[in-house]
Amino acid sequence: MEIITTQEMAALDTNCEYHGLSRLQLMENAGSALARIIREKYPSKTPLTIFAGRGNNGGDAFVAARHLHDYNVSVFLLGRKKEIKTSEARANWEILQKMRIVTIEVTDSTQIPEPPKEGVVIDAIFGTGIRGRLRPLESKAIDTMNESCVDVISVDVPSGLDPDNGNFEKTVRADLTITFHKPKPALHNHSLKPHTGEVITAPIGIPGLFEHLTGPGDLSILATRRSESHKGDSGRILIIGGGPYTGAPALSALAALRSGVDIVHVAAPQPASKTIASFSPDLIVTELSEGHLCENDVPILKEMIPRFDVIALGMGLGKNPETETALREIIPICRRTVIDADGLYALNLHQENSPTILTPHTGEFEKITGKKVPKNLDERIKMLKDLTTTISATVLLKSQIDLIAKDGVVRVNTSGNSGMTVGGTGDVLAGITAALLTKNPPLLSACAAAFINGRAGNLCQERYGNGFTATDLLEQIPDAMKT
Repeated sequence: MEIITTQEMAALDTNCEYHGLSRLQLMENAGSALARIIREKYPSKTPLTIFAGRGNNGGDAFVAARHLHDYNVSVFLLGRKKEIKTSEARANWEILQKMRIVTIEVTDSTQIPEPPKEGVVIDAIFGTGIRGRLRPLESKAIDTMNESCVDVISVDVPSGLDPDNGNFEKTVRADLTITFHKPKPALHNHSLKPHTGEVITAPIGIPGLFEHLTGPGDLSILATRRSESHKGDSGRILIIGGGPYTGAPALSALAALRSGVDIVHVAAPQPASKTIASFSPDLIVTELSEGHLCENDVPILKEMIPRFDVIALGMGLGKNPETETALREIIPICRRTVIDADGLYALNLHQENSPTILTPHTGEFEKITGKKVPKNLDERIKMLKDLTTTISATVLLKSQIDLIAKDGVVRVNTSGNSGMTVGGTGDVLAGITAALLTKNPPLLSACAAAFINGRAGNLCQERYGNGFTATDLLEQIPDAMKT
């Protein structure tokens, strides 16, 4: 059975909200599913004692309490109502206030009732939201539930149990755990059965497609810059590009800087190097030997490459046969690589590589794979799924709808607009991708980069209509990266 980690579930919730499925609706679905299962197992009028936290786990229980109004329900909120953390949980608490349901704010552990001797206890304190050590209030509530002689039902995950690794300081011993959407990893640990009891997975209305859509949830799980960071700690990128074209590597380099890396160094053939350096004083540029990348440049690049976290190559290099020969020597020694444009033609797709992201458009993809890209989206997804089970690279296939795939997992990016057919937007995407790859896994880096690039394009379209340029796109990257 598929599982989902806490981080993945939080990202999915955020993406659902972005794509129109609100957290309030998900809470309603979760609470009503909880109530339905309780109703199937216990007759009406059964006493229900609910211990609820101040987060969305408690909110799910508030919804269930409303649906189970014909039971003998008592809701103990562990804290004050003004401390309820989310607007969704707060809204459902306010609804309970208007109903003839007993609701009690518990602010001291002495106010926790005696262990119930009849009915059912509902544990809705933490769910997947456990953080740090238990406070006395929650600790006492867990003791009370464990000392009761009635059935205990945990909402999503037994409170106190780390849903990902199964660790706990103290945790509820549930007879039944009703988890939502997909089981959390700890619920598959058989040694924890005395704490989880029977596990039922309840769907909460998240469409299968939404699990594959990119969104701001992907941005929320990106690695963040540490406050104690020094220069270079947030990423060093070497861009190998330029020759016939000068704008492409410059756009990639500037995009990487706008995406938060510390150092971007461009290695470019002469005379392209001088033009690239003139784009911005923020760029460090090394001039290579001739008018195009060639084998004479390989020794200096082999010396430079180990000093960088990510190598991005291909942008503006051209298709000189000597360039392709040089790239075939360079690519295998790169530790983490983004390969774009002309660099794609030097790639051995089936060669074992370190983490590599390929960013082809449809025409480039067809040339390097020999496969025709279907027009039908489902067929394209299947094609990428099949391909990436046979190669180690992550593929970001650029189109009206971007597809990102690795190891048979395919994600879909719908951000962006028709104005992004202007030249240079793909170079910007390559720079963003390289920046994210310095600190994040390849699939996440490619997904987040595609979303950021498209979102920046949407911000440009709001301001300029379809008359924006790739340099306009650069300016919108910081806003597009906000969660």
